[in-house]
Amino acid sequence: MRHRLSTLIEVLDRRQVIVYVAAIAAGIVLGLVAPGAGESLDWAINPALGALLYVTFLQIPTRDLARSLRDRRFLVGVGVLNFAIVPLVVAAMFVFLPDDQAVRFGVLLVLLSPCIDYVIVFSGLAGGSAHRLLAATPLLLLAQMMLLPVYLAVFLGSDLAQIIAVRPLIEAFVILIVVPLLLAWATQTLAVRFPLARRIRSGATATMVPLMVIVLLVVVASQIPKVSGSLGDVVAVVPFYVLFLVVMAFVGRWVASRFAFDNPGRRALVFSGATRNSLVVLPLALALPAGYELAAAVVVTQTLVEVVGMVVYVRVIPYLIPSR
Repeated sequence: MRHRLSTLIEVLDRRQVIVYVAAIAAGIVLGLVAPGAGESLDWAINPALGALLYVTFLQIPTRDLARSLRDRRFLVGVGVLNFAIVPLVVAAMFVFLPDDQAVRFGVLLVLLSPCIDYVIVFSGLAGGSAHRLLAATPLLLLAQMMLLPVYLAVFLGSDLAQIIAVRPLIEAFVILIVVPLLLAWATQTLAVRFPLARRIRSGATATMVPLMVIVLLVVVASQIPKVSGSLGDVVAVVPFYVLFLVVMAFVGRWVASRFAFDNPGRRALVFSGATRNSLVVLPLALALPAGYELAAAVVVTQTLVEVVGMVVYVRVIPYLIPSR
């Protein structure tokens, strides 16, 4: 039984792109064919997201925070790329986005937040330095939490106050981000002494793909009935997400060359600049007031585009940054 379960987990990991696309497709079909059933899944969004983010945060090596500070040159490169250059790339695209404020907010929310989870896996598959990215994740998470509100205020100005209802946003941030983060850190701390905590930590990785499937299915099925009349606006952002991936491949390579990283470091930096943190910011999109349901759909759409894009990246980046 254990062997079969292990085999199933390996298959899901290898085929995760197909599995995610299938989950999104199933959510779309359910939302369109049975909109009542889709909307009834609203209650499942927060528990599913909370569980997924707990498992995601559990992969962040909080005990390695001090070690991550040692490779300062890599951290500076990651910081410059994600928090200085990426906002400039987004700014260049911003004026061409659809006029709908919910769409614009969703695009900003997801593209301004660097990934902290599967970027490590995909970077490693392409020969990137996964351990450097893993060590940098605590600082990446903290930095984006502090800088994202600033970037949103710069891009949206006075319109931001009309979009955001402060109390629901704070509640979503605390319940779906802060609480899972603290629980994950507590689990890591307890794992040093208690076998049960160690088993939870080691077994959590196996639940990532199934939890992601549940989240995608539930979110898409519940949101489709609310945005079915505006699906054209959601589809309209796909070219922007594709363009972002293409541009960041070359921008990331250029930044990496300026810092004179070794080959694994260059590839890791490219992946860090291209992948975004859709899962962590999704709760914030879902907490927006009525009339802004498109924001969550836009964030989920980015996930689909990016997962497919990462398969391409794994094959292309080794050619773009060849071994020396």
